[in-house]
Amino acid sequence: MTTARRVRFSYPPETEPVWTPHRPEFSCAANSVSMLMPAIEPYFVRSARRALPLLTGELQHEAEAYVTQESQHFSQHVVFNRLIVEHYPAMARLESASKRIYRYLEASRSLEFSLAFAAASETMAYSAARWAAQRRSELFSDPSTDDTAATLFLWHLAEEVEHKSVAHDIYRAAVQRPKRALASPRFVAAMALSLALVVFFVFAGTAVMLWGERRLFHPVSWMRLLRWVILFSFELLTNLVLSLLPGFHPEDFVDPIFYDVWLDEFDTAAGTLPMWNSVADST
Repeated sequence: MTTARRVRFSYPPETEPVWTPHRPEFSCAANSVSMLMPAIEPYFVRSARRALPLLTGELQHEAEAYVTQESQHFSQHVVFNRLIVEHYPAMARLESASKRIYRYLEASRSLEFSLAFAAASETMAYSAARWAAQRRSELFSDPSTDDTAATLFLWHLAEEVEHKSVAHDIYRAAVQRPKRALASPRFVAAMALSLALVVFFVFAGTAVMLWGERRLFHPVSWMRLLRWVILFSFELLTNLVLSLLPGFHPEDFVDPIFYDVWLDEFDTAAGTLPMWNSVADST
């Protein structure tokens, strides 16, 4: 069940964009993803809204909650991204370029392509969430981690797991795609384009921020990034291939228990932020 939560984050002026000082490369990569959210998630939201009249029953309610969640995500990343741009002004150009590209896609592609793009992208987001859960101690649990920034990213990842099936179901219902049908060429094209754009912008943004931190040519930084990329690639590519097979449904994926526990604690906290440390090592 997708839950529409209302969350507001704020950051003191002294907040540093490298919010995992023990792993600065992870902050740079995660921040690059954050910079994409105000470009890509509004595309998903508007596509899902266009499809709402084609949906019925429980799926329509799930789609409405999905729209609310995605709207919350990008609006809260806008706040965090101001901090990033203040420290790395060159990121503003990448942000502007990404918004132009995703607006162009929205204006020039069919609803079917846009919904396929969103469904494929959500599989990528789910893969990122599962990868991060497996490595949460390495990435988040150091005492130097900024708890508010960590809460922002964990909240987003947890909700990506929670609504992992919704974009897929919207796509299948709106285009009346049989459940047992192999993925269409249009779906494969949308997936390839989504992956290529994310890889480009995350790589470019990470390089800009590493340069700003004087770590662009630091061998340890690239060793860590290479290890994470290799490990994440196994997770991501496996899930993307599975999503193309006949009869696939995101519910077939096994979710990390961690996010269920985390969201239970998050909901119990009733919006009290930050709350990362309260459940960081509970599962």
